Amino acid sequence: MPSSSQASVPSVKPLIEAVARVFVGKPEAVKLTISTLIARGHLLIEDVPGIGKTLLGVALARAFGVTFRRIQFTNDLLPSDILGLSVYDPKEGSFDFKPGPVFSHVLLADEINRSTPKTQSALLEAMSEGQVTIDGKTHALPDPFLVIATQNPVEYHGTFPLPEAQLDRFLMRVRIGYPTREDELRILRERDRPATVEEMAPVLTREQVLALQARVDAVRVDEALLDYAVRLAEASREAKGVRLGLSPRGTLALMRAARALAVAGDRDYCVPDDVKAAAVPVVAHRLLLDTSLYGVARVDEAEGVVAELLRAVRAP
Repeated sequence: MPSSSQASVPSVKPLIEAVARVFVGKPEAVKLTISTLIARGHLLIEDVPGIGKTLLGVALARAFGVTFRRIQFTNDLLPSDILGLSVYDPKEGSFDFKPGPVFSHVLLADEINRSTPKTQSALLEAMSEGQVTIDGKTHALPDPFLVIATQNPVEYHGTFPLPEAQLDRFLMRVRIGYPTREDELRILRERDRPATVEEMAPVLTREQVLALQARVDAVRVDEALLDYAVRLAEASREAKGVRLGLSPRGTLALMRAARALAVAGDRDYCVPDDVKAAAVPVVAHRLLLDTSLYGVARVDEAEGVVAELLRAVRAP
């Protein structure tokens, strides 16, 4: 049960339930997405087309009444197409800044690996600092700010794999997967139902989501759990077949995600299961394996390494 100190802070459950009503059959993906939001992180979805990645982003934005923008990344996309640009106004004799789609609360970067490294890097400052600098002027982004990026794990022709520095900006990488037979039947039956994502009403306010982010900061973590996270990181650096293991920044990300999962469970303290649940989505994309192609490991291989680490390292 939540402690009395949490009484004035909203629960994250209404947000999870609202998105899950529209995004059918993937409660774990919904929970991880919303945990990424309240952890002030960003999400990479690596999965095949047609499984509802855009729907997930739209539903999340509508669930707390904020702006949503989608960018289709292509090889001719320019940084200014994302960030915006300064346009000269001859009447005023000055330049006016025209903000790009990055100035939204939830940004879907669709097929991010189809754009050039220069364009990919345009998001780096936005994701790490919550601001963009254009023509020497810094512009703050809306708060909260969440990037949901997607990439296709089976098609690499004409793509530019995300460099390690960019991958590290994503708190979690998740796979959604195909729905079960029952869930797909439900999707087919309900495709014409009136209760669509367009009619979703906000269940939380932007201010309440900011309060949830502050609640994540206050989650208690026992020393034994910190030691567990460090032992997992050390084991990843020594694991067979791993060229580069989890960095200290990655260990910090693991514990931040674990605290967010605790809040998603309406707790103000972490348990070992929070760290275990966060391990695969947080750690796998940060590992560089001997079998990695162009610096990118296959999703299933990297996730298998993390699963083996969880089996080998004893939890408190």
